[in-house]
Amino acid sequence: MITRIQNALEKCGISLWRINETAEETAELFFVRKKLDTRRVKDVHKYQVGVFRDVEAEGETKRGCTFTNLIASMDDAQIEEELKSAYYAAQFAANPYYELPDPVKAPLVEKTGALAEATLAESAGKMARALFAPDTHEDAFVNSAEIFAHRCLCRILSSEGADVSYTDAYVKGEFVVQCKQPEDVEIHNTYFYDELNEQALSDKVAEALTFVRDRARAQRVLKSGKYDLVLSGNAVGEILSYYRWRSYAQTIYAKYSTWQKGEDVQGTDAAGERLELTLLAREPYSEEGIPMEDLALLKNGKLQAYHGHNRFCRYLGVKPTGGYEKLSCANGTVSFEELKKGPCLWAVTFSDFQMDAMSGHFGGEIRLAYLIDGDTVTPVTGGSVNGSILEAQKNLTFSTERYTSGRYDGPYAVRLKDVSIAGEGA
Repeated sequence: MITRIQNALEKCGISLWRINETAEETAELFFVRKKLDTRRVKDVHKYQVGVFRDVEAEGETKRGCTFTNLIASMDDAQIEEELKSAYYAAQFAANPYYELPDPVKAPLVEKTGALAEATLAESAGKMARALFAPDTHEDAFVNSAEIFAHRCLCRILSSEGADVSYTDAYVKGEFVVQCKQPEDVEIHNTYFYDELNEQALSDKVAEALTFVRDRARAQRVLKSGKYDLVLSGNAVGEILSYYRWRSYAQTIYAKYSTWQKGEDVQGTDAAGERLELTLLAREPYSEEGIPMEDLALLKNGKLQAYHGHNRFCRYLGVKPTGGYEKLSCANGTVSFEELKKGPCLWAVTFSDFQMDAMSGHFGGEIRLAYLIDGDTVTPVTGGSVNGSILEAQKNLTFSTERYTSGRYDGPYAVRLKDVSIAGEGA
């Protein structure tokens, strides 16, 4: 198929192009309670072709690019028609001229580890056993669950001479926990791991069962005001995504962010922990064929690098790095138990917790939180969080306990001072 696409590109007179080939296998398990309801296996082979076209506009050369998806069942005439259509459209997507990525040729990079080396059925089965291992209670239980074990082979070729490939494997899914008394409630959870992390999934389910049990008896007594807010798990990664987005080359180029390398982006008045952040390369190459490696993002709260796709890095005059999906935080000074000492609100589940990187605001509607005052811990529900990372980053305290997922690796919890909470209590 690759040869057919290359021949069609030549026949259509398209000299600048990139082909992304993906062969993906998936084993999927669907459970109702602990009973396996559906089992599916997928094997999908995809080809995405990007075509580049240089045009003269406003007295200068500009470069446009569009993409099209091809499948092996297409005949040569259909492939050529798709490529011609994409090439025609590329002239209307012209941007300031930029050089394409430097070509790299290298042998296949194969992912190692249990998840990459076991069969998909074995991996899915192990994660299913891990998911249901904590489900041993009558009052709170796993209502339903989905498990997706993926393995893929990715190859990237370009007209400039790039030819690299690698294998990847990951497992993701979701589960719903339920408690019927004294109030019938459900909490939806998602997970993503790039290793066969059975213990992490079991711990996540065990915690979710505790949370849904407490949600069933939570009170609507939370009053509006300023609280020391404790966030944990995925919410910590969501908060820290602000720094990844604000240092993204596209964001810098568009002037949505004014950050400069070397700038103290955490602020010189930050009295809490100084941020130590690293972007982690999940794959050896980006979708553009750019070699990727772990990249220091913040050291002592100061910006170390821009990162992003080729075009915007070229515009900024920095080395293209590829786009990162995973963030690591090296902070953590106190135990989680110590972190919760003193009056605070530990918010654990939200209807939808989000970080708005444009404004720096974060928030969400609270489904369950623990109002902590000395030895008194009260499960509460209702109300919402409305904070600003620009203020919160001045006083950050992270737990020494760690949390790992496919998108975030860092402290399990963080404490933020004086965050605005809209409550529902009298």
